[in-house]
Amino acid sequence: MKCKLNSKTVEHLKASEPKRTEVWDTALQSFGIRVSPTGRKVWFVVIRTQRRPKRITIGTYPSISLREARDAARKIIRDAQLGVFEKKPRAATPTLGETIPLFIQLYAKPKNRGWKRVEGLLKPFEALFPLPLQELKRSDVVRALDALVASGKPYAANRALSAIKKVMSWTLDRGMIEVNPIAGLKPPAKEHSRERILTENELGALFVSADAEGYPFGDVFKMLVLTGQRRGEVTGMRWSEIDIDRSIWTIPKARAKNGQTQDVPLSQEARYVLESTPRFLHSDYVFTTNGTSPISGFGRAKDRLDAAIGVTDWRTHDLRRTAASGMARLGIAPHFVEKVLNHKSGIISGVAAVYNRYGYDKEKREALDRWSDHVQKLRRRSQPASNKSKQAICVTYDKNSTNFA
Repeated sequence: MKCKLNSKTVEHLKASEPKRTEVWDTALQSFGIRVSPTGRKVWFVVIRTQRRPKRITIGTYPSISLREARDAARKIIRDAQLGVFEKKPRAATPTLGETIPLFIQLYAKPKNRGWKRVEGLLKPFEALFPLPLQELKRSDVVRALDALVASGKPYAANRALSAIKKVMSWTLDRGMIEVNPIAGLKPPAKEHSRERILTENELGALFVSADAEGYPFGDVFKMLVLTGQRRGEVTGMRWSEIDIDRSIWTIPKARAKNGQTQDVPLSQEARYVLESTPRFLHSDYVFTTNGTSPISGFGRAKDRLDAAIGVTDWRTHDLRRTAASGMARLGIAPHFVEKVLNHKSGIISGVAAVYNRYGYDKEKREALDRWSDHVQKLRRRSQPASNKSKQAICVTYDKNSTNFA
C-alpha cells in the first residue's frame, strides 16, 4: 500500500486483521511504516548496501514523529548512496534493574503521587533485575507472580503484574524493546469487590478500643470512621488544612486521590479528637511520631484492635464503606453521601456533574453530624458499665455551641 504520509493519516492507520500492514510513503521512496494488528506502528527504510536490500528500523510512532522519522530515513538513504552508511552497533540493552529507576524518575514520579507504592510493587521481580530487557521472558514474570500467589498474596500478585506491565509498555514506547513479552498477560487471581462493613456492635467496640489505643493510631481510626475519608488523606492531615473556628478540614487537590479539593465538615466528636491531639513543635502533621512525616505501619495497631473487638476480617478501607452505608441507613440521600466521600462519579455524574457546582456543604455537615451522633450511641452502648458515667462527663457537648460542656 502506498500513499503520501501525513500526521493525520499515520494517526488513523490500522492493520488488516490478522496480518500486519506496510504503508510506503510516496513523498520519500523506500520509506514507510509497518502497522501490527495490536496497533503498534514502526518506521522503517530500505536501502541497498553491497548490492543487497537492507531494511533499517528507525523507531516507533508516536515516540518518533513522522517528520523525525522521514528526516532520519532521508539521512540513511543519502549515506547509503554515498557509500558511507554504517549501521551503528546496537547499544547493550539495559537490564530490568537499570530500567526501573529510569521508569520511576521519568514516568512514575511526574504522573503518579503514589510512585513509592509503584516502586514497592515491583520488588517481587528483584530476582529478574540482572536480566537484560531483551532477554526477559513471559515465563520469568509468570514464575514471580506464581510465587506471590503461593505465599497467600493473590491480590498483591495482580498489583505487581499491573506495575510491571506499565514498565514494559513504557520501554516499548521508548524503543528500548521491540516486543513486549507480557502483553495480554492476564492477572493470576480473580478479584471480588469487597462488601465488608462493620456491624453496629463491631463499630461501637472499635471506637471504645480506639479510645484505649489513644494517639496516634487510635485517633486515626476514629477520624476514619467519623469523616469517611481515605486512609492516606487522614494520616497525611496537616494543621494548616484545619479551620477549627469554622469546623472545616480542607483536603487540597494535591493530596486528594481524585485530584479535587474536598471540604470535610468536622462534627463535634471529630473536633474533640483534634483538640485533644498533641502538637509537635514546628511540625504541620497532625498524626506523626517524629514530626517530620505522617504515621505509617498500621499492622500492629490493627492487631491490637482485632484482639480487642474479636474480629480480624476487616481492613481500614472497610471503615469508609461502613461510614457510607451507615449514613445511608440513617436516611441521608445518596448524592449527599457521595459528596461526603468526594467521589467523582456516582449519583451526580456526566453533564450534571459539569454544571452542578454546588458544594453541598450544609448537607455534608448535617450528614456527618448525624453519623457522629449515631457512632457515639454505639460507643456508649459498647462501654463497660463502670466507664459510662466517666465518659458522659468527659465527652458531652453543648449542642447550641461549638464548646465542650
